[in-house]
Amino acid sequence: MPRPRAFDERQVLGRAREQFWATGYAGTRMDDIAQATGLGKGSLYGAFGDKGKLFHRVFGDWCTAVVEVAEGRLAGGPDAEALVRLSGYVHLMAENTASDSERRGCLLAKGVAELAQHDPTVAGRSAETMTALLTLLRTEISAAQRHGDIDSTADPERLAALLLTVVRGIEAVGKAGLAPETLRTIADTALAVLPMPEGRKRLATGLSHGPDTGDRATTSPSPASPRRPLRS
Repeated sequence: MPRPRAFDERQVLGRAREQFWATGYAGTRMDDIAQATGLGKGSLYGAFGDKGKLFHRVFGDWCTAVVEVAEGRLAGGPDAEALVRLSGYVHLMAENTASDSERRGCLLAKGVAELAQHDPTVAGRSAETMTALLTLLRTEISAAQRHGDIDSTADPERLAALLLTVVRGIEAVGKAGLAPETLRTIADTALAVLPMPEGRKRLATGLSHGPDTGDRATTSPSPASPRRPLRS
């Protein structure tokens, strides 16, 4: 009968994630993970497998959390509030990137850039994540169309793809050094170009750019790890 593990798995995964996030996959050794987690390499191999399997676990947990944050904003509700939900999500992602003073970016984007070309697991998991986000956005756009806040003749799939590209692009250009206010302006502009029914006055859907402590995404795959805004 196997002995129960004498460590908190979620805490260990959180510390491993921080190490991969800081130094990248190629720049991280199992010795680094051992030092960060306080576990011996034998315990790490026994619990999680080799470095690749450990990264896949960390990456998969992060992708799950990215979708969960979006679901928290875009999980449905009255059609009359769909445009406000869309606005809230887009602005939240811009604000999270604007507040990333370390410019670490998103672990999802970093993992894809480094590994997706040669790692089918990373490529497949990232594609699943983007598809899930696209579906959530498309559902809200369709709801806003039913309520008359977005032109019903517009293609919701194309609009969802546009907003997803904006959200992911904000993270990329923010990491490259664009000013926080520029990132917020990009979010505002993306929402402003959503097509409205003819004669319809645009609703005030923008969120305040001031403090929003009760509404920020601080979800992470590991509650025991240091809390950081989720760059999704």
